[in-house]
Amino acid sequence: MAAGGSTKVVLAALVGNSLIAVTKFAASAYTGSSAMFSEAVHSVVDTGNQALLLYGLRRAAKPADETHPFGYAKEIYFWSFVVAILLFSVGAGVSIYEGIEKVLHPEEMRSPHINYIVLGIAMVFESIALWIAILEFNERRGSKPVMRAIRESKDPSLVTVLMEDTAAMIGLTFAMTGIALAQVLQMPVFDGLASIAIGCVLASAATLLAYETKSLLIGEAAAPHLIKGVRRIVDAQKEVMRTNEVLTMHLGPSDVLVNVSVDFHDKLSSTDIERAVSDMENRIKSLHPEVSRLFIEAQSWHAHRVAARRQSS
Repeated sequence: MAAGGSTKVVLAALVGNSLIAVTKFAASAYTGSSAMFSEAVHSVVDTGNQALLLYGLRRAAKPADETHPFGYAKEIYFWSFVVAILLFSVGAGVSIYEGIEKVLHPEEMRSPHINYIVLGIAMVFESIALWIAILEFNERRGSKPVMRAIRESKDPSLVTVLMEDTAAMIGLTFAMTGIALAQVLQMPVFDGLASIAIGCVLASAATLLAYETKSLLIGEAAAPHLIKGVRRIVDAQKEVMRTNEVLTMHLGPSDVLVNVSVDFHDKLSSTDIERAVSDMENRIKSLHPEVSRLFIEAQSWHAHRVAARRQSS
């Protein structure tokens, strides 16, 4: 369900951006507006980014094979990081460069009313795409604060679209304001300043996205409630004397690897241990279906402590 929701959000953003990108370029060429040109570049970058995210979602759905025994779910993390790089280098870089050029060499806009029409239409499409992303995001975050939900999210495709659409609405507002000030005050420099402001917004969004995606690429642990749930199930197993350690890592947004080190009671037969492991595995995967890989290791508490000390030294 999560993957389907993410695909729907990305598709909505892709359609919206592709519909307005060409219009923005045409308006920029006709009026000579730097802010409009920055918005056109922004729309093109966003369209390409959403295409990359769709490709990443498709790649992440590939089943495991001999070369990738844990599957391809992390593909979406890689492509989300690529999106952040493109958003920073192309989107922000071109916008800031174009803005500086317009500030240094200001030119009066031609037929600025066309810019207002195009920006108004763009706001409508971006608002629809942003609203779809917000609905999906709110459904997943529950009662969590927005920033905390973004930091804890394991689905970078949804966060990417949400941040891009938010940055797009802010950028459109800056473009509209800059064009209006340039027209009313007859100071074309405001058009260039708006373009620089748009670039700074894109750079900020790209930096935050890259930071969050880097953490997922390295390997983030599962949510605390899942770890506590796994530990609770293992502790409740009558054959278990002590749970030594529960290690988790997200292989994808809904694909969690879990490794549990367990100290079983002495004098248990191998059949008893095998039965206990099967029982714990069934209960864990039943209550937490996002656990796709589960390894339960039999290890004494003393041996676990020794191994942990060796690893830390």
